[in-house]
Amino acid sequence: MKKPWIMTQEWHNLLFLHWPIPPDLLLPHIPQELELDLYDGQAWVGVVLFKAKRTRPRLLPPVPGAGTYLELNVRTYVKLNGKSGVFFFSLDADSPLAVKTATTGDFLPYRHARMAMEEHRGTWRFQSKRIHEHSFSEILDLSFRVISPPIVKNELEGWLTERYCLWTKPKNRLFRVDIEHDPWQLEYVKGTVYRNTMASFLPVDFPQELAITHYSEWQKVRFFPPVQEQ
Repeated sequence: MKKPWIMTQEWHNLLFLHWPIPPDLLLPHIPQELELDLYDGQAWVGVVLFKAKRTRPRLLPPVPGAGTYLELNVRTYVKLNGKSGVFFFSLDADSPLAVKTATTGDFLPYRHARMAMEEHRGTWRFQSKRIHEHSFSEILDLSFRVISPPIVKNELEGWLTERYCLWTKPKNRLFRVDIEHDPWQLEYVKGTVYRNTMASFLPVDFPQELAITHYSEWQKVRFFPPVQEQ
């Protein structure tokens, strides 16, 4: 029987950016227990940004000082025992308290960043610079505009976005965290990348343009207790 969820939050003004990456460049950077999840033989790296709101543990009110914040994460797609999900290389947030909470026990690789996200006449501008102590100062600076109503996802778009668990490996123990939310309502966007130094561990730079990119206005998410993989 599945245990009750332990935390919920809302994701607002979310942007998915995806670039194809040769699998051999990613393999050294994921836990050995996990297998890269490929689409037609191709690995993908996703950069996802959003505003988190109403973050709260089950049966408790929103966390003061950590309920609302901006987040930017870098991830790839992996699988284990027939289950597909996400592995995060980094998660940046502009709330020091949220970062401190999430990094307790090194459970997730959250880092503190200075961020801004503003909308003006239908165009969004997002800027992030990591300022975490003893961490490389990765930067993302872009603008975008939504150019379509909600779309019917094709197979690749669904494969990239409909992911319902993540894996993390603190202290050499592999854990899975299941998540729950409605299917994504995605829209197409056009935009400009002014600077992108995310995933600096890769031996290649991300192209300085948007690849496969989608926007979603909001999503309510629930997180379940971590499960240690055998």
